[in-house]
Amino acid sequence: MKDIEGKTFDVVIVGSGPAGLTAALYAARADLNPIIFEGPEPGGQLMQTTEVENYPGYPEGVMGPKMMEDFRQQATRFGADCRYGFVTDIVFENRPYKITVDEKTEVFAKTIIISTGASAKWLNLPSEQKLRGKGVSACATCDGAFFRNEHVAVVGGGDTAMEEALFLTKFASKVTVIHRRDELRASKAMQKRAFDNEKVEFLWDSQLEEVLGEKVVEGIKVKNKKTGETSTLEDVTGVFIAIGHKPNTDLFKGVLTMDDVGYIQTKGQSAETDLPGIFASGDAMDPVYRQAVTAAGTGCRAALDAERFLADHESEEAIAESHWK
Repeated sequence: MKDIEGKTFDVVIVGSGPAGLTAALYAARADLNPIIFEGPEPGGQLMQTTEVENYPGYPEGVMGPKMMEDFRQQATRFGADCRYGFVTDIVFENRPYKITVDEKTEVFAKTIIISTGASAKWLNLPSEQKLRGKGVSACATCDGAFFRNEHVAVVGGGDTAMEEALFLTKFASKVTVIHRRDELRASKAMQKRAFDNEKVEFLWDSQLEEVLGEKVVEGIKVKNKKTGETSTLEDVTGVFIAIGHKPNTDLFKGVLTMDDVGYIQTKGQSAETDLPGIFASGDAMDPVYRQAVTAAGTGCRAALDAERFLADHESEEAIAESHWK
């Protein structure tokens, strides 16, 4: 990182994944010489995904890590500087913004594109972690089609869990919802839809104890919290953890406007945030869709907005005059 110490960049992209790498591609093609710090999980959540079948341009499907490497190579082909590094601090008081990487390297940014993504919440069971991407998933939209005519389980009781369960009924023969309470937290409308679907059944007052299998899911163990009894569902081949997502936006708390969960809020249809020259993209600002293709679209939008912003503030005098306006 010594080669970039103290340098000022037109565009600094914080975080990678489909949003960050698409932003890097568009910014590079606009001759903005972007630098992208890929964060603690280069490539984002897709690095934990096996086969991706719903991204345009891959008719035979593609492994998540391979797709992210393709994104990366396309961005670097046009001059994007992709670096393994974790942004640990940003000074927001003045532009260009001072960014600290890995707690030691300081660079400056005329514009910043946030693409830090979101992380699925997990139960942190050893068996769950071992079989992630091998039958254990946190995204029914991504992986549901792999479980046609099979019995799957959904863990959770909120709207996300009901949405996942209902989506999975398009493919699975049976969906068992495992919830630790005796009533759902989901909205009444979502509850009714789930209760009315003959493919969905519920295990109340229960928690997932273990995912069975060595290489793929071969069943689950569930414990009833009231009786203490443990039961085994041997025919379950897929487990979907639906207890929510957490946007990776702690670095921007108290600075940018967010919703109650921590998703960054942008202005209208743009990628603009509260601060001049700072734009948000991908799962860091999208609590609804959370798909690779929609994340890539917001990365494109952020790069185009950054390009326009820089064109409108070509001189340092203009940048200084625009601060906080």
